Amino acid sequence: MAVEVPEVGEVRKLLEELDEKVLIARLDSFVALNEGLETKKGKEFIEVSILGFLEGLLVTLRNEYPGDERVTELLERVRGRREELDRLFRKPRIPYLEDTE
Repeated sequence: MAVEVPEVGEVRKLLEELDEKVLIARLDSFVALNEGLETKKGKEFIEVSILGFLEGLLVTLRNEYPGDERVTELLERVRGRREELDRLFRKPRIPYLEDTE
């Protein structure tokens, strides 16, 4: 993978432990689809995209395995990292209505 997202390996390992073969296939497909986009979209954009996908997978797993702390802990870490990178892409608010009084 051109863009290294360590959380992909962690989520994949968890999916293997939970015997979620269909989700492993979805994860692999999503990562493969994003590999070629790095040059067009940029490394950080692809990381945010992959982390968002991982977050969605983990939310699904949390609903399926509500008592599994591994899922909850990994979800919190992935969500935090995604939010951190996501801030890079938010445009600053432009104050277009200034007080002129």
